[in-house]
Amino acid sequence: MFARSVLRTATRQSLRPTTFFTAPAVTAPIQRATFKSSSRDNEPDVPVVSYHEGQRTEETLNVPKTGTGPVQSPVKDVQKVAIPLNPNVYSQLTPTLAKFTLQGKVAVVTGGGRGLGFNMAQALTEVGVRGIAIMDVQQELGDRSARELSEQTGVDVRFYRVDVRDGQAMGQTVQDVVDHFGELNILINAAGIADSNIKAETYDHEKFRRLLDINITGSFLVAQACGNAMIQSGKGGSIINIASMSGSVVNYPQEQSCYNASKAAVIQLTKSLAAEWARYGIRVNSISPGYMDTALNRVPALDAQKRIWVDNTPQKRLGAPDDLNNLAVYLASDGSAFMTGNNCIIDGGYTLW
Repeated sequence: MFARSVLRTATRQSLRPTTFFTAPAVTAPIQRATFKSSSRDNEPDVPVVSYHEGQRTEETLNVPKTGTGPVQSPVKDVQKVAIPLNPNVYSQLTPTLAKFTLQGKVAVVTGGGRGLGFNMAQALTEVGVRGIAIMDVQQELGDRSARELSEQTGVDVRFYRVDVRDGQAMGQTVQDVVDHFGELNILINAAGIADSNIKAETYDHEKFRRLLDINITGSFLVAQACGNAMIQSGKGGSIINIASMSGSVVNYPQEQSCYNASKAAVIQLTKSLAAEWARYGIRVNSISPGYMDTALNRVPALDAQKRIWVDNTPQKRLGAPDDLNNLAVYLASDGSAFMTGNNCIIDGGYTLW
């Protein structure tokens, strides 16, 4: 999600936000490479053709007998338009329902230019936030997402281009957000990348360091900048780190030691920050998604792998792009006021087996 392009100096000019939704459906990319055949019984061989660095690879992959054709999306109509709650409704909500709204709150969403990050930004606009700062390194995606989300909901959505690995730029960007909106209440820390299907014994050292730098160091630098703003305000806040079930289990059949390690670190970082910042009224929790039905997973080269993923998920489906939305709203809201340091696995039951 965050390519190697950089913003090394965060000036007011380079951070100038634009008030800008797109139809989201993407998450961190999976690198196309080779797969190891499974040794599981009763699983037929399926030919897999994939491309890695311009080289064509044709292999056979053992796939569970329950699937033969392409894996179809379980959701026919993915939400493409955010619909804000009518302000007149708030006074009619019961005390319980009112706790699940975010009326008047301000949020930062990193990696919010597309995919799951953007879906969660949509959800926030539907429950009362008055402002969202979308942060991403991709200018065009961020501009379009912020503009369209703002136009459709009337929420003040602004895009800030920044590299999460640049601590100085991140600190200044968060200060710009506070200067504009007056406060910061919520962080959804969703920026990250995934390298998959890379054998540990041949993992390129620079690729390994880069993934850790984005997924771990980047997550910390964003949380630190936003946490400091929340501490200074004296009002506390909610920080939601996007981890993965890969931080708790080893995925099958793909090899992704670095990604798994990085997400395990995000989970432990979440717990550590929750323990340290509880005194300031800041809650820190993480969301660990399972396999999600995102656009970058809807390619023929992944059909064989997806059949394995679905067969090993009790619900027999991939997660819909908006399946994280309600959980994100819950963690951001007072509905979860007594929850901190928790890692919420949302995977259709994959980690049960």
